[in-house]
Amino acid sequence: MVRSEQPVAGNVVVISGPSGVGKTTILRRLLARLPQLLPSISATTRPPRTGERDGLDYHFLSQLEFDRRRDGGEFLECCRVYGRQHWYGTLANEVAPRLAAGDWVVLEIDVEGTLSILDRYPEAVTIFVEPSAPDHLEQRLVARGTETREAMARRLEVAHRELKEAHRYRHRVVNDDVDAAVGQIEQILRTAGLPPQQKDRRWPTAI
Repeated sequence: MVRSEQPVAGNVVVISGPSGVGKTTILRRLLARLPQLLPSISATTRPPRTGERDGLDYHFLSQLEFDRRRDGGEFLECCRVYGRQHWYGTLANEVAPRLAAGDWVVLEIDVEGTLSILDRYPEAVTIFVEPSAPDHLEQRLVARGTETREAMARRLEVAHRELKEAHRYRHRVVNDDVDAAVGQIEQILRTAGLPPQQKDRRWPTAI
């Protein structure tokens, strides 16, 4: 199911959605299907989790380095997520050089970050992934088994606040089925002008 405004051509793609909606899984499958779509790697001050690699999953920065880059205007958007001490953000050099080369870049960020991106790139294709019913989010978070009761309550509070902002996005996709949602987003991007030719994916090696 897709509810959309008129598609707008652009080469910045933003995918957002509340915690537990499955947007990360959707994005991974989308990137596997569309190698001409390049991921922007977010920066964060949190330490790597088991199996995570610097420059591939995230750019892991110290708080001092993150602050230096933020004060220097190097972020397109950044915020402290879920009220915790760790910061996340999108570095301009993850996006601008690729746009200059004619590439399409996809960002997985929150609503606040999306508004900042739209200030810089008003033609961005923005997609909000949502559940068919709000209580599905809690069911998915419980199924993960990775959250404390306090953390889950915090995530759900943020999630319900984000759902109220879904109308700010050009497109809204309901994720009842991951494959269907991926197909719908692919259709949105091709209609918006995503080029059919494939390009070699270029992963950042330094920031």
